[in-house]
Amino acid sequence: MSEVHLEEHSSPIKTPKQLIIVILLAFLIPIGLIVMLTQLVTGGAGFGKDHPGMTEEAIARRLQPVGVVVVTDANAPKVEKTGQQVVEIACAACHATGALNAPKIGDKAAWGKLIAAGQEKLTQSAIKGVRQMPPRGGNPDLTDIEFARAVAYLANQAGANWKEPESKPAPGVELTGDKIVTAQCSKCHQTGVGGAPKIGDRKDWLTRGKNGISALTLAAIRGHDNMPARGGMAELTDAEFRGAVLYMFNQSGGTATETKAEVPAAAPAKADAGKGKSVYDASCAACHASGVAGAPKAGDKAAWAPRLKSGMPALYASSLKGKNAMPPKGGNMALSEDDVKAAVDYLAGLSK
Repeated sequence: MSEVHLEEHSSPIKTPKQLIIVILLAFLIPIGLIVMLTQLVTGGAGFGKDHPGMTEEAIARRLQPVGVVVVTDANAPKVEKTGQQVVEIACAACHATGALNAPKIGDKAAWGKLIAAGQEKLTQSAIKGVRQMPPRGGNPDLTDIEFARAVAYLANQAGANWKEPESKPAPGVELTGDKIVTAQCSKCHQTGVGGAPKIGDRKDWLTRGKNGISALTLAAIRGHDNMPARGGMAELTDAEFRGAVLYMFNQSGGTATETKAEVPAAAPAKADAGKGKSVYDASCAACHASGVAGAPKAGDKAAWAPRLKSGMPALYASSLKGKNAMPPKGGNMALSEDDVKAAVDYLAGLSK
């Protein structure tokens, strides 16, 4: 019979005490490693209550949703956005982070060469798209004016001193009230900046219009409080500006209408000579009596002949809107259209 020899296998754990120690270490060592790794990752951050990353604003930015739902009135007049608004809506995604090699906002070194190209050239290339940036930054709904404002804003953050372009009515084209409001007035009246009555604020507008649209328009033409004369739009005629006031009034709950009695018709063929002379003496003689800045002198038939040949409507228009060195209404924005036309008739009469 053969013998089978079994080899004895020895174990390092020989007592119950050793077994308990091994089990405890199996739990404690992984926990210790996790704690050490946690300290290693967060220990250098120093997120105390005074850390910039722990301010209410910083926390709010981290917690803000990826997107928001904005409900707008489809019938509301379109309000042109400022450069900053366009940047926040359409440009910051890349220019705030430098994504796709976009020059970061405020990076003077990155923007220096772009600014050197000039405002017009940089704006046009950005509108068309350049390198990895799609046309208009990927937002085709932006108008040329809005996108140009965004380019100016971005450049100014890096040291440029560019002026954001403004919408201006095309010369010789009479604009309707809604278009004027969209292009210019809404900048203040949509936001209420400077105390401007907001479009849609029924109580405020009805209070201001209690004396009638004519009185409200006249006050706006002359300027009041923080509002400059004609809202800063000297090129608008009285009828155009009145249309803008009327539009905002009716958008805010008013029911005024534009009638022939409310809007002055064209100046009559037979002018009030006495009125024309008084306006001339008060507002026009300073230049037209001596020929300052190339103004045709009163009574100078040779100088007035080509102007009279163009017709009185053309003379009225250039006097109301300004021409060459002459500002609109000769620089006296308080004059009505009838006043200006009477002065023009008086001057024309002296040179016939």
